[in-house]
Formats: sequence, C-alpha cells, structure tokens
Amino acid sequence: MKKLAGVIKVVPKIKSAALKHTIRLSEKATGKAKEINGYLTEVANFFLFISSISREIFSKGFEFREFIRQCFLIGNKTLPLISITGIIIGLVLTIQSRPTLVSFGAVAWLPGMVAVSLIREMGPVITALICAGKIGSGMGAELASMKVTEQIDALDILGINAPNFLIFPKVTAAILINPILIILSMVFGIVGGYLVPALTNLFTTQDYLEGIRDVFEGFTIVYALIKTVVFAFIITTISGFEGYMVKGGAIDVGSASTRAVVWSSIMIILFNLILTQLLLS
Repeated sequence: MKKLAGVIKVVPKIKSAALKHTIRLSEKATGKAKEINGYLTEVANFFLFISSISREIFSKGFEFREFIRQCFLIGNKTLPLISITGIIIGLVLTIQSRPTLVSFGAVAWLPGMVAVSLIREMGPVITALICAGKIGSGMGAELASMKVTEQIDALDILGINAPNFLIFPKVTAAILINPILIILSMVFGIVGGYLVPALTNLFTTQDYLEGIRDVFEGFTIVYALIKTVVFAFIITTISGFEGYMVKGGAIDVGSASTRAVVWSSIMIILFNLILTQLLLS
C-alpha cells in the first residue's frame, strides 16, 4: 500500500513535467514557424515592392537629372577603391599561383589563368561585394533616413513619385556604371598580375599579352557583363527595399543599412553560382 501511495504521488509530478516539456516544444515550434513566416513575408513584400516600382516607373516620366547625378556619385565614390582592389587581387592571384605553375613547368599558363580568373569570377564578384558595401549601405541608410524623418511622405504630398525619383535612377545608374567599373577592375587586375612576373623577369610584356590572347574568348567578357548587370540590380533593389520599407526611428536606419549590405552580399554569391551553372554548363 505504501508503494502504491508513493506511485500515486509521483504520477502527477510526471504528468506536470511532461506537460511543461510539451509546452516548451510547442513554443519552440511556434517560434520557428513565426520566423519562417517572417522570412516568407519579407520575400513577398520585396516582390510586391519591385512590382509597385515597375508600375510607377512606366506611369511617370524619367528623372534624367537624378540619373546623371547618381551615375557620377556611384562612379566617383567607387572607382578609387575598385582600382586599388583590382591591382591587389591581380598581385595576390599571381603570387599564389606562380610557385605551383613553376613546379609543374606550366608557367606559360600564368597570364591566361590570371586573366580568365579575374574576368570570369574575381573581378565581377569582388567588385559587386565592394559596391554592396559602398553603394548598398549608403543607399539603404539614405532612404531609411528619409523614411523615418517623413521626407518621403512629404514628396508624396507634393505629388512627386517617390520610388520613381529616389530608387529607379539609382537602379539604372548602377546598371550602367557597374559594367564600366568591372571592366576597369579587370584592367587593373591584369596590370597587377603582370607586375610580379615583370619584376622577376619571368615574362616580357609581349609574352604576357600573348599568354592572355591564347586563352581569351569573346564570350568571357559577355559572361562577366551579364553577371555585373544582375549584381547591380540585386544591390540597388535590395538596398532600396530595406531603406524604403523601414519602420521605427533613427536606430532602425543603421539596421536597414546593415540588412541591405548583408542580403545583397548573400544574393550576389547565390546568383553567382546560379549564373555560372546557367552560362557555363
């Protein structure tokens, strides 16, 4: 009887512990479901944002002056950084590749390998990531600041199409200027790649250029430019979305800028993989 009484006393405790455990699992599942739902809602809002901007673009005139201003700002802010980065990437790529190619007796492949690597992958991706940090953060912070200070609402009251005036010129300017920046980055990268063998007397200028011509294909440039246009669209639309849709106060401006850079960088890497599979398969 005593044992039975003890068991009867323990049973409610077991039931209570099991109930608490079930509640915790239910709360975790609910939290995960809310998190997934939040991401899906964010994605849906992004596509609705793109759709609404597209409709507004074709219903109003193009802001040509703002487009020219954005072209100047994007190029002026990014060109020095792109130039320095391109030279350093070319130098590093050559320094790391040269010993291996020399050991295999394939040093003649060095110019072509450096050029193809820079044009196909390193140039477009690294430049796009730099633009995401430089252009994307600035664009996200600018729009978020205008949103929280109600400047965008003031534009709407004045009858100015805010998306058409604030976002579309940035998108088109980036699509136009980014390919130019990429080409310059490739040129500086190839120059940087040439410095190492030139200083070590491994190649003459003529040998280096001939090595590039042997492996160069016209589609390589087309492939790089397609990537560049897609990356420019990704950076500006995501940054515009994060800045334009921000809610809250001044603290949320920094958060919007950070999200713009993070999501732009993630999408650049993801779409680089997708485009590589589609265009080179």
